[in-house]
Amino acid sequence: MKIILLPAAIAATFALPAFACSSVQIHDAYARASTAMSQSGAAFMEITNPGSTDCRLVGANSDVAERVELHTHIEDDTGVMRMVEVEEGFAIPADSRYHLARGGDHIMFLGLTRTLAHGDEIDIDLVFEDGTTISTTIPVDLERMPEHGHSHSHSHN
Repeated sequence: MKIILLPAAIAATFALPAFACSSVQIHDAYARASTAMSQSGAAFMEITNPGSTDCRLVGANSDVAERVELHTHIEDDTGVMRMVEVEEGFAIPADSRYHLARGGDHIMFLGLTRTLAHGDEIDIDLVFEDGTTISTTIPVDLERMPEHGHSHSHSHN
């Protein structure tokens, strides 16, 4: 009986999807809105990929907004900085850190479904190209300076 079960167990192990990005960690995350009446907000964080495989953040979801997009700032032909969606997502190289920061790459909440008040918390799911989803809760901090922060726990799905 053991001889029959061993090959079946090995085959089942290889049939399960391997999520290379499941070891990704989220640090120093926070969110903010520009005013109390804002229809949009943004989230910032450090994403650490301790693994040996590159990862790509391709989306995010949260019930705090009608749409959640990955954005960056670019300078247009007239020298004006504009925010634009990054449809291909953000590459997180193996054994490295990637910063989503004010004035750079960030997660954008469009069509807020509620006010982002200082001290509130937002649940967000980060979606990676390999199928990994990392769920985390981040604080709304309307006073925070970009270089200050603290880590928050996360879970993998």
